[in-house]
Amino acid sequence: MKKVLILLLLCNGAFAQVKKDFTLEDIFKKGTFVARKVYGLQSLHDGKTYVSIETDPLTNLRYVARNKYSDGKQASILYRENELMYKGEQLPISTDFNAGESKVLISAGEEPVYRRSTKANYFVYDITAKKITQISDKGKQQYATFSPDGNKVAFVRNNNLFIKDLVTGNEQKITTDGKINKIINGGSDWVYEEEFSFAQAFYWSADSKKIAYYKFDESLVPEYSMTMYDGLYPTEYRYKYPKAGERNATVSIHVYNLDDQSTKIMDVGPETDQYIPRIRWTADVNTLCILRMNRHQSKLDYLLANVATGTSKVIMTEEDRSYIDINDEKLTFLNNGKEFINVSERDGYNHIYLYDMNGKIVRQITKGNWDVTDVYGVDEKRKLIYYQSAENSPLQRDIYAISFDGKTKKRLSNTAGTNDATFSADFSYFILKHSTANSPATITINTNTGQQVRMLEDNAELRKKLKHYNFSSIDFFTFKNSENVTLNGYVIKPADFSPGKKYPVLLYVYGGPGSQLVADSWGGVRNIWLNYMAQKGYIIACVDGRGTGFRGAVFKKVTYKNLGHYETIDQIEAAKWLGQQSYVDASRIGIWGWSFGGYMSSLCITKGADVFKMAIAVAPVTTWRYYDSIYTERYLQTPQENPDGYDNNSPINFASKLKGKFLLIHGTGDDNVHFQNSVMFSEALIQANKPFEQAYYPNKTHSISGGNTTLHLYSKMSDFILKNL
Repeated sequence: MKKVLILLLLCNGAFAQVKKDFTLEDIFKKGTFVARKVYGLQSLHDGKTYVSIETDPLTNLRYVARNKYSDGKQASILYRENELMYKGEQLPISTDFNAGESKVLISAGEEPVYRRSTKANYFVYDITAKKITQISDKGKQQYATFSPDGNKVAFVRNNNLFIKDLVTGNEQKITTDGKINKIINGGSDWVYEEEFSFAQAFYWSADSKKIAYYKFDESLVPEYSMTMYDGLYPTEYRYKYPKAGERNATVSIHVYNLDDQSTKIMDVGPETDQYIPRIRWTADVNTLCILRMNRHQSKLDYLLANVATGTSKVIMTEEDRSYIDINDEKLTFLNNGKEFINVSERDGYNHIYLYDMNGKIVRQITKGNWDVTDVYGVDEKRKLIYYQSAENSPLQRDIYAISFDGKTKKRLSNTAGTNDATFSADFSYFILKHSTANSPATITINTNTGQQVRMLEDNAELRKKLKHYNFSSIDFFTFKNSENVTLNGYVIKPADFSPGKKYPVLLYVYGGPGSQLVADSWGGVRNIWLNYMAQKGYIIACVDGRGTGFRGAVFKKVTYKNLGHYETIDQIEAAKWLGQQSYVDASRIGIWGWSFGGYMSSLCITKGADVFKMAIAVAPVTTWRYYDSIYTERYLQTPQENPDGYDNNSPINFASKLKGKFLLIHGTGDDNVHFQNSVMFSEALIQANKPFEQAYYPNKTHSISGGNTTLHLYSKMSDFILKNL
């Protein structure tokens, strides 16, 4: 009897350890593996409290809470969702406060325009008076922004800039010449929004008396048209899209003075075929900093403009043999009015520098063979800069504080992986988000020395859930290519992996300049899908080849004027290296990617036809001649200057080499990588008499999403892989 009991206990233990498979519906429909976040996190100006959006478990109503950094406990409730009723309509909850934190800006009925732009009906809720004011009833607005004093809101409507006075209720029209596909005031054109990463193109001065804004004259920019299949008769959507080598918009910078209602044009030089990737107010409300870049993006001038006269002077010029990246904003003018802080790759790695107002380097603050990846803020009182870097590994991120003189540096994150921070207004505390490739994010409150105060979210429920399914770990590896360059990669093996068996391999690729897929951070639903394919018996691999980021300028910029060449070599050699492993079936190696990754998979299945059995390309660029001016010319110059750089690595020109199974996918409403790319690649494959499969998603943008679209897309890709690899 005792033996039977022991056997039963052992069996019960064994059953308890049995893990189950998960489905595509779990990933893309049920949200089974979605990590929890903390919503609406924003520091308040006292630096000791922050706000978050919470849900009352009894009423299921959301509310905005003021919380203490010191212990994470709730100090008060600022307002509740049910206070936001306007003419019988429930408005969304928001934490977009004015500087005095007495009012909040709310957007309702948002409509996406492009990647970073939306249109909406904006409202202001006065928390004390419990009063809601509609910004405008004359059509949806864009980029509504409080003035620093909180008495006004500036916004764009129909390509013109307006100011709403919240005290008088008056609406003032600042510009009058705005016209669709002609003139844009206060917003960016399509290519600036996509490639310089900003859509709002106006900025209040600190005294609320001036607004600096962009004007885009895109009258001569060629139009691109897309057919939208949304009615009895399809409609045509037309917008300005400058392709490589074509005309760009002419950009000018203006400053409007609210006191005398005058507008001054800033002097940005006589050249019109150039870029203005950033403007920023300095500590002086009468001085505007304008960044001016040549079309090749190899020369960057810093101009200081007198907003009263419009005159400007160049204080600093940075030049590069290939190109200069304009990334997230790091430029910070110090309140002393004498210095500013910025980042530069001038020594081969991205580092922080201190400059005087004449553009002279006072000192290089960070140094080493690693990149600074973000600057969180500058604490002038303590003379400290808080930043993120890849100092310990290109695969990881840590948080640091460093003194202005660069002599004192302290690491504030204590756990390996990817760490990201949001600091309080006075830099006393920060909210830390930490994850690894195999563990979803934890969100904690920390002091400015790194000490944890409280856990806000540990995703314990998701961690527990993952243990019950057949999830495999992500394991990192390196290998050397034929030119002795070490490349980073990761691999996901089936949960029941046996080294004595041979497995097919699916490579996942992106590979674009400065990008990164091989990182020690939680990857979200796409990586869950990769694990799903591992569950189906595939080894998943990913390699960041030459041209990718966070390993210094030389590694990143080796692809200059030859985009796609080295990247393709590295993916082909990665596949060959994997094929040499004892547990890999070298005759069954496939590759897939999206956007630049779709370009890469298309090149690999053609140029690497003898290596890859199968490929999927989602929304691929198939010739850089079809892509936009800013991105493409940054890496290739113009097609007129560098035709071989465009044509020697265009999948269209290698269609005849296709041997394996190929699936080509695109959204017909893709405003970014046009459907034209896949149409013309299809034509090249047809004329080469090459069999392939294709799928198009009607009216879908570059993300190919909405409704059941994502589930359908990943079901199609999964079935294609299962059938052909």
